[in-house]
Amino acid sequence: MKKPEINMETAVIHKGYKSSLHHDSLATPLYQTSTFAFESAEEGENRFAGNCEGNIYSRLGNPTVRVLEERMAEIEYGEGALAFGSGMAAVSAVLIHLTKAGDHVLCSRGIYGCTFGLLEMMEEKYGITHNLVSMTTEQEIEQALRPETVCIYVETPINPTMEIVNLEAVVSVAKKHGLRVVVDNTFSSPYLQNPIQLGADFVLHSATKYLNGHGDVVGGILVGKDGAEMQKLRMTVQKDVGGIMSPFDAWLLLRGLKTLHVRMDRHISNAKTVLAFLKQEPLVKKIYYPFDENHPQVEIAKRQMRDGGGLISFEIEGGKKEAQAFMNALSLVKIAVSLGDAETLIQHPASMTHAVVPEPSREAMGITESLMRLSVGLEHTDDLISDLTKAFEAVKPKLQEA
Repeated sequence: MKKPEINMETAVIHKGYKSSLHHDSLATPLYQTSTFAFESAEEGENRFAGNCEGNIYSRLGNPTVRVLEERMAEIEYGEGALAFGSGMAAVSAVLIHLTKAGDHVLCSRGIYGCTFGLLEMMEEKYGITHNLVSMTTEQEIEQALRPETVCIYVETPINPTMEIVNLEAVVSVAKKHGLRVVVDNTFSSPYLQNPIQLGADFVLHSATKYLNGHGDVVGGILVGKDGAEMQKLRMTVQKDVGGIMSPFDAWLLLRGLKTLHVRMDRHISNAKTVLAFLKQEPLVKKIYYPFDENHPQVEIAKRQMRDGGGLISFEIEGGKKEAQAFMNALSLVKIAVSLGDAETLIQHPASMTHAVVPEPSREAMGITESLMRLSVGLEHTDDLISDLTKAFEAVKPKLQEA
């Protein structure tokens, strides 16, 4: 396993960049170019043949993007990283890389709605099957394997129910059967969890979320523990499918990434204050937060995560009508389907992020009509709690009418 050269808080600011190679610019320059000039035809030939290093074309590599990739590989304990145009481009790339027609993918019980949609499409078009299971024990995981299983795909914490998957158990089974493990680490960020360090083969992020932190970039990151394999993935799936990240988005991500540790500390602190408020609110039926002492997998969460993160899901009395009334009564908290931004955001998974998932599958995932997902931002918690209090007051008459 790769060991970091420097601490994460330092790596997110310095790793992968040497100012002397970029005209002594303190900030990473934006190389906003599609292609690169060669000194000679022979140099171009050698670069294409892989006989010498150098830039060719930004779909194959770009200096700004490369700094981001090296930085992400460092903080996720990987040997290589690839930047993509979206989180789903990263998901698609790793699944295309690992599967062929007729293979099977074993998934955690809950996955992001668009990941579910992608797997459904792969099954319909290419006969690549999948199933979703609750990975509570090694025995349960093993029983779900098929002869054609090639990889185990996991979200933890699971979106949006905050269910925790025991990565130690998943990796143990995978090694026994020669399977690859892919972990979507978006909800934790590298600051709170490092799946490769726990034995996973690949870790991916929607870089749109905590890595960027400012709500102005759509991007994805895939990190792998094998550098040669990541280079192969770069020169096959990424090159030929083409879901690359633009230099400008990489530049914005590098800027956002520098404050990851500072932002995450505030997200966590604010989330715990909001959690305490929600726990004393009579209209709240259930709360889902990884480090809540009442969470059924809190001990697993504490073993593999450094802290609980900035996301809280909760159910209120009533159903969809009451949940929507609650959301509509908010003013400071914004209704939006993302997370990890400075702004506090709320969404209704059953009708938004997971609407593509059939209702029986949603119910099996634990996504009810009254469930809402709250991404706690960086505002003052007094203001957040005031806004939430007004929303609870607004929904009470709806419940009385029912």
